[in-house]
Amino acid sequence: MVKALLAVAAAVIRQMMFRRISLLALLLAMASIAFAGVLPDDRADVLYHLYDGGGVEIDGPSILVRKKAGKSISFVGNYYVDMVSSASIDVITTASPYTEERKQWSLGMDYLRGNTSMRINYVSSEESDYDAETISFAVSQEMFGDMTTLTLGYTLGDDLVRRSDDPLFQRNLDKQSYSIGITQILTKNLISTLNFETITDEGYLNNPYRSVRYFDAGSALGYSYEPELYPNTRTSNALAVRARYFLPYRAAIEGEYRFFTDTWDIEGHTVSLSYIHPWRDFTFTGKFRYHDQTGAHFYSDLFSGSEATNFRGRDKELSPLTSYTFGIKAAYEFFSDDGKDWGFLKKATVTASIDMLQIDYDDFSDLTALASLGNEPLYKLDANIFQVFFSFWY
Repeated sequence: MVKALLAVAAAVIRQMMFRRISLLALLLAMASIAFAGVLPDDRADVLYHLYDGGGVEIDGPSILVRKKAGKSISFVGNYYVDMVSSASIDVITTASPYTEERKQWSLGMDYLRGNTSMRINYVSSEESDYDAETISFAVSQEMFGDMTTLTLGYTLGDDLVRRSDDPLFQRNLDKQSYSIGITQILTKNLISTLNFETITDEGYLNNPYRSVRYFDAGSALGYSYEPELYPNTRTSNALAVRARYFLPYRAAIEGEYRFFTDTWDIEGHTVSLSYIHPWRDFTFTGKFRYHDQTGAHFYSDLFSGSEATNFRGRDKELSPLTSYTFGIKAAYEFFSDDGKDWGFLKKATVTASIDMLQIDYDDFSDLTALASLGNEPLYKLDANIFQVFFSFWY
């Protein structure tokens, strides 16, 4: 039954597709998997985000607006900008630092009929050497006295990859995603969610600018570079379980475990734990996240020779690694609908968060240390992610 419903959703979306559809905003589009039974509130968010770490700085604004049209339909629109300045280790070892801007906009609609909700979302983003468009569809059904929510999702797309230094270079990347999620109210204090997702990629999967290094006795460094070469297909599966327990004094504890595996032999485990504590008009959240993964079967920090294997990659994110994230967030409700006349506004909050990320790469050498071959230290990355946004309900 599940397979049949997903196939129907896939057929509907294919008929609505433009020529080039991508999956760039998949995580954003599918972030909330259980949404049946109620339409989103009329709301506007204004956000500023900043990522700073590993020689990369990304920042920009985002504006999101939601509005109901009657009792059954709600629309949402979003505009998002990334301004990127990069001198990361991948860039400075084989190329020059660069700056660019990515603009993204999206439109979506929620439709509610009884205990069934349907959501469709379209996202388009553009940058100097990458175009991405995404369309996704999800249907959610509440069952067993609203104690259980089942959600099915499908996303389809293909990205267009280019090179800024070669106007003739164009490669397509096709993607599909299937997801299923079950949210269950177990007790009056405990709610859990189980999600499963499969993603299939086909086309140009590597970075047109990135190189791998190989042993070369004739080079002064002891190695030389050549372009990386990835397989043209990848299938990944992810299973996640999340639970939230509400404590007697209004606080809550949330835990999550996620298992990831793919056809490139990457296997990842992610564990996170959060504590949410309301106090007066504030809500404070503390979070810790741990991630560990193996490397891709075609990854190597140093290949034995030129074209040593059929596929070759030296992307540090495909190497074995371990990461730790510590996050804190505070939200303040600076006015609410308490009988006073605030015009068309019902409530407003301001939220600020910072995540401190540390990644230890187990098989990726830091070539900027200028050490001799075989004595290079392993690379470590430290980054801070900052967000502040205002939310207005009307």
